[in-house]
Amino acid sequence: MERVRDLSELPKAHLHLHFTGSMRPGTVLELADKYGVRLPDALTDALTSGEPPRLRATDERGWFRFQRLYDAARSCLRRPEDIRRLVQEAAEEDLKDGSGWLEIQVDPTSYAPRLGGLIPALEIILDAVETTSRETGLGMRVLVAANRMKHPLDARTLARLAVRYADRGVVGFGLSNDERRGMARDFDRAFHIARDGGLLSAPHGGELTGPASVRDCLDDLHATRIGHGVRAAEDPRLLKRLADRGVTCEVCPASNVALGVYEKPEDVPLRTLFEAGVPMALGADDPLLFGSRLAAQYEIARHSHGFSDAELAELARQSVRGSAAPEEVRARLLAGVDDWLARPAG
Repeated sequence: MERVRDLSELPKAHLHLHFTGSMRPGTVLELADKYGVRLPDALTDALTSGEPPRLRATDERGWFRFQRLYDAARSCLRRPEDIRRLVQEAAEEDLKDGSGWLEIQVDPTSYAPRLGGLIPALEIILDAVETTSRETGLGMRVLVAANRMKHPLDARTLARLAVRYADRGVVGFGLSNDERRGMARDFDRAFHIARDGGLLSAPHGGELTGPASVRDCLDDLHATRIGHGVRAAEDPRLLKRLADRGVTCEVCPASNVALGVYEKPEDVPLRTLFEAGVPMALGADDPLLFGSRLAAQYEIARHSHGFSDAELAELARQSVRGSAAPEEVRARLLAGVDDWLARPAG
């Protein structure tokens, strides 16, 4: 058997992790019991068995079911201490997986009703991130994401708020939820506000719909990163454009399979993107529902796509280069990647 290095010890950056989706299953069950939340049977069964729920979001009914489970988990977050616990546990899980930098993605409007409003919700989240980063040593920042299912004016409000808190830990602006709903160009003004305020542009695209959605993110939202982006593999000219512009795709292999974007891990086009020169940052997306965290995505690259340790190290470097981490943090993580690769395989 080939001797390989421990991927949990490979320094890396985590650029695609959703807030509620980062929770530990036991935490959701405990909070649900505490607040008397009746979770859907499919979610309870998945959380207690350790097996991810069977989801297929390639049609609107399947996406609705995914959102229903996600919303049920989010309803368990009621108080500031719940937010602090989530952030602390997310950091602990990332550190176990070798992450040295985490950009966690959140739409604060989803938490505002229970946390005193939009501004208090974001401040509670940012305070938790700042405290956790200081206590754990994990570099952490926040990417504020608008919701495609809501009005573009709501996205503008969020963009202005995100810019206002750029000096408190917000580094980017995103656009999430079902990309089959809401055209990218409808949100161009919000992204213009965010970019003018110094935030990176990181909308979702190329997951549930094809290459056109990636092109829209580039053309209409001037994306510097793409959440997912895997469907760009279907268009060689688009791949070249991403590679030439150095746009990082936040690829989440386990999520792609769990949601039915691809049938099995081997079908996720990691090799196609990698060999085309498209920078990638592997991410866990929503480990609560998909059952695997950051290091497991690198395991998929190794076992399902034959990535060597040198290639896995390059993936880790690409995640660091695509991040908003300060230069000193980047330098430290990149040096750590070189050290990992220099070790003898175990």
